[in-house]
Amino acid sequence: MTDTSHSPVVIVGTGVVGVVIAEQLLDAGIPVLMLEAGPRVSRAEIVENYRNLPLAAKGNPIECYPSRAWAPHPEPAGAGKGYLQLSGADSYAQSYVRYAGGSTWHWAGTCWRLTPADMQLHSRYGVGRDWAFSYDTLEPYYSRAEYLLGICGPDDPALQWPPQRSRPYPMPALPFGPGEARFTEVVRDKLGLHNIPTAQARNSGTSYDDRPACCGNNNCVPVCPIGAKYDGATALSRLEAKGATILDNAVVWRIETNSRNHIEAVHYYDPQRQSHRVSGKLFIIACNGLETPKLLLMSADARNPHGIANRSDQVGRNMMDHPQITMTVTLEEPYWAGVGPVVNSGIMETSQGDFRSRHAGAYFRFNNFARNRFVTFGALQKGLVGKALDEEIRRMTACTADIVLAHEILPDANNRLTLSDQKDWLGLPKPAIHYDVGDYVRRSLREYSMPIANQISEAMGAIGKTFSKQFNQSKHIMGGTIMGRDPASSVVDEACRAHDHRNLFLPGGGAMASTACGNSTLTMVALALKASDAIVKQAQEA
Repeated sequence: MTDTSHSPVVIVGTGVVGVVIAEQLLDAGIPVLMLEAGPRVSRAEIVENYRNLPLAAKGNPIECYPSRAWAPHPEPAGAGKGYLQLSGADSYAQSYVRYAGGSTWHWAGTCWRLTPADMQLHSRYGVGRDWAFSYDTLEPYYSRAEYLLGICGPDDPALQWPPQRSRPYPMPALPFGPGEARFTEVVRDKLGLHNIPTAQARNSGTSYDDRPACCGNNNCVPVCPIGAKYDGATALSRLEAKGATILDNAVVWRIETNSRNHIEAVHYYDPQRQSHRVSGKLFIIACNGLETPKLLLMSADARNPHGIANRSDQVGRNMMDHPQITMTVTLEEPYWAGVGPVVNSGIMETSQGDFRSRHAGAYFRFNNFARNRFVTFGALQKGLVGKALDEEIRRMTACTADIVLAHEILPDANNRLTLSDQKDWLGLPKPAIHYDVGDYVRRSLREYSMPIANQISEAMGAIGKTFSKQFNQSKHIMGGTIMGRDPASSVVDEACRAHDHRNLFLPGGGAMASTACGNSTLTMVALALKASDAIVKQAQEA
């Protein structure tokens, strides 16, 4: 019988970061025990859940992942109602699932890299923080990450973002659908902007890593029905074949330290509210950018009265995302969004420039989600029936589109996760998050991204447009365990090792010192691979 009370390496979380690190350790011959708060389910179960949802619920990416009482999902709600207790000028309303495989179940698959300038905001523009190392240091790990996940992207260096790279993508880019192709022509010819193919963890035209080629279901969010898109769950059986032990429905609630202030064990609850202890030599906490700082704060003890890894008082601070505004345009010309993946291209050049000393950069994205579900409700609200309803749905499906304005944000210690007085089903504190995107982002919207969006709508020939009334979050959770060289102002070092505990690693989005404008997952995986090198070395020495 497998011993689940001890392992040389204990990993909390089975999302993409935990899975990537586990595989590097297993390949080096190091045993691994993984603990997952939520259940382990099949793709078929998720797809069936989605099919059976009412139409109005299909727009929420986590509706087909039923929450478990012991591992609740966050819901956008006011204090005292949902899992997240939200305050501040802007809502940090996030969507993620606590399931084996993590939130890559319902991600779009987008895999932008940071640029060299993105990692040097303070030295170049006098704002934010610099990373603890340069792009050149991270680039080999980006390349490894692209081959590990299976990234498709353009062969032409002029279309690659950024162009500084050591290897081509493992697969060619997917073709644009008609809406993206027309959008690309319009912004190029009328505005001189370049809408380039997205690097994405999706198989293009061939199988890769035992996953089939994308067949254009346009259902990447909330689940790829055939598994052409990478998700952490696809690796779990492979990890077990290599010797990993994976416990699901195991909610880690305490990190235990010893007299030397090393991590000695973690404690988890099962669904019967029984607590269990797992000891080890090395510990990796990879349960996402909200759950990780929450766990560190919950684990405060006599040696660490403000929480584990928190002598700097930075755990839970500097919470970041990509604040976004959506512009919905109505067009005379049919664009027909919805052919191919839901995100397949973007305008990234607008994220770079000396203006970043004053305001945020922005990335513009043609949302390639099929429009029929969105427009059906509007047509019904008009009271249309029969043939008129059918014609209106067809017209608006073809002739509407969403353009997303996604902004970078600066780390701010006041954007903070703390422990709420409200408790969950297990009696554990819910996370409370205070959040304000700040003047850096608001100034960008007012002076930069909104004017560009208006130019784009005019170039597209829009006959109507609306903007979302507030900043929405992109579900890219960053910053709560921020990286830096100075232990007084950061939580982890260059290897994502906690400054305060030599045998504790906190890899992933929480370590990111800047957000840039593109999605964070590829950078998280690159950081996981970089951390893995240090973890393997330390485990072998031990």
